[in-house]
Amino acid sequence: MAVQSMVQQATKNPVATGIKKFNNLINSSIMRTKIHQMVGATDSQEFITSITSAVNTNPALAECDPQTIISAALLGQSLHLKPSPQLGYFYMVPYKNKKRNCTEAQFQIGYKGYLQLAIRSNEYVDIDATEIREGEYKGRNKLTGKPEFEFVQDDDVRENLPVVGYMAYFEMKNGYIKRLYWSKEKMLNHADKYSQAFSKEATTGKYPKVSFADYEAGKYDPKTEWQYSSFWYKNFDEMAKKTMLRQLLSKHALLSTEAIEKAITSDNAVIDENLNPHFEDENVVDGVATEKETHQAIEANTAPTMQDVISEEKQAEPVPVDSFDPMSM
Repeated sequence: MAVQSMVQQATKNPVATGIKKFNNLINSSIMRTKIHQMVGATDSQEFITSITSAVNTNPALAECDPQTIISAALLGQSLHLKPSPQLGYFYMVPYKNKKRNCTEAQFQIGYKGYLQLAIRSNEYVDIDATEIREGEYKGRNKLTGKPEFEFVQDDDVRENLPVVGYMAYFEMKNGYIKRLYWSKEKMLNHADKYSQAFSKEATTGKYPKVSFADYEAGKYDPKTEWQYSSFWYKNFDEMAKKTMLRQLLSKHALLSTEAIEKAITSDNAVIDENLNPHFEDENVVDGVATEKETHQAIEANTAPTMQDVISEEKQAEPVPVDSFDPMSM
């Protein structure tokens, strides 16, 4: 009786319900067939295992529309980037859609993902992004306006200096070189403006947050750690370097490589069942103008809709409540 009560409570829990919906979708024969077609026989099971693990271990992601989770992962796979969050190539990030009044998974490419795509293009001699430490930024050249730096040579000394900014650069095989620099203050303002979950200053309300400076200093209640789940809190430097690479590539590189163009136009978007990116409120993401809706599908094979799965499930045996294990959460 106690076990039955636990199961009933678990199914009422939005996380438990979300996990069940996702598992029903990912394990449906029509979805598995589509994944097999798009990912290939060799990688399809690894793909399914990776995103299933991500959903089962991330309560916030489990509450997302399951179609958006799978579509985001399939978009990453179409760019030949592995879906494992440990690799850091791309992420599926929970996002509150105010218009639809639901939570969706946003596709966010990582710093390492941009590097991978650029390296594969075979257009660059060198490309990277790095933190700039105190004393290393020397201002801009009076004639060209280009940022100039003098790096601290001793790594041990350098790592103990505070970060004051971020720089991204590339050198192409045709000889074109470009550097881009943002101060940390500019990056903080950028994150505060474009990230739903990040706040530069302290906030009040139902779930108050400390300022980012206090968060970095550890001056917050550990019980509220869940409020700081954004990657901008967890790894600000990594997100900053990703933003710098995106800015650099989107504004100064030759976007002749289809994969890089896809990554830029889909970054921070909710991906639909046809693998097209959608932006809820703005047509500018990370300061880069993008179409609100891209009508050209990324792949000829598209993921099935929830309606397809529902139609299929009507002909299949229903999943019993007892098959859900509340201890797997």
